[in-house]
Amino acid sequence: MSVSMSTSAAQRHWLQCGYELFALQGPTALKIEPMAARVGISKSSFYHHFADLEGFQEQLLAMHIERAAVIAAKERAAQHIDPDLVNILLEHRVDLFFSRQLRVHRDQPGFEPTLLKADALVGNDFIGIWSRELGLRWNAQQLESVFSLALEHFYLQLQPERLDAAWLRAHFATVKQQLLILHGR
Repeated sequence: MSVSMSTSAAQRHWLQCGYELFALQGPTALKIEPMAARVGISKSSFYHHFADLEGFQEQLLAMHIERAAVIAAKERAAQHIDPDLVNILLEHRVDLFFSRQLRVHRDQPGFEPTLLKADALVGNDFIGIWSRELGLRWNAQQLESVFSLALEHFYLQLQPERLDAAWLRAHFATVKQQLLILHGR
């Protein structure tokens, strides 16, 4: 279900609230009463729009895939790591934290397939920017392997209070240095 096209305003409020709570606190934050208080809508409205928390969570996972596609489109248009990729990531910080929660809780039903699909959407364009900018001459499998490790390392370090342009630039400078060493330069 497309969040932007086929949902009511109340559904969008619920989904946006749930998406942000999941991103920052994980799946255990998805509780109807606190979300109702946060969005200012009665909890009966939740049951009017969603059968249960499981169905709500499935919609959040679908929403994440849609948002990953938006990020991928922006990455395709990006020319450079800095400022282009840095700005895209800052604009989509909540999506980054949602992905982080999927990684942390990948053993929960539906989380790993969603994570893999979202990573596949953004991964090729992300790798392309790095490969072009650094002049990496690795085959696709080598690039995917190295960037898979770099991505896991990124998410291990990602914290809400830390995510800003300066941290991203410093992190990317370290990654660049390591990639160039691996590449033999």
